[in-house]
Amino acid sequence: MATHASVPIRHHGSLGFAIPLALGTLFGFYAGFLRRTGEAVSWWDVLYGVVAGLVFTALALGLGRIQAGLPRELRAMAYAVLGGAGVGFLHSLTGCSILRAAGMGLIIGAVTLVVSFYVFYTREN
Repeated sequence: MATHASVPIRHHGSLGFAIPLALGTLFGFYAGFLRRTGEAVSWWDVLYGVVAGLVFTALALGLGRIQAGLPRELRAMAYAVLGGAGVGFLHSLTGCSILRAAGMGLIIGAVTLVVSFYVFYTREN
């Protein structure tokens, strides 16, 4: 019987699901809270928060699954887009102007781009 070289198998731990799930849950709760606008909580606010949280969780899980195949620049840009769009969306729920929400999303996206690029650049093999 011939021996085969063992190929290291990369196992994704539970953090691959736990972090996007936790972020999506917080995102959904906050989106539902911001949509409430000071009135009693309605089922539409809860449904809005659940849908927003599910969408954010799906996007974060998808990005987590494909990030290994992306170069560090594109990976940093993807995280910047996800973070900036998420913060811009949440900021738009406060009732501010769309320009202010877009500006806030751009600022958070730019900060996320710089920080994530630094992390990926210093930790890449």
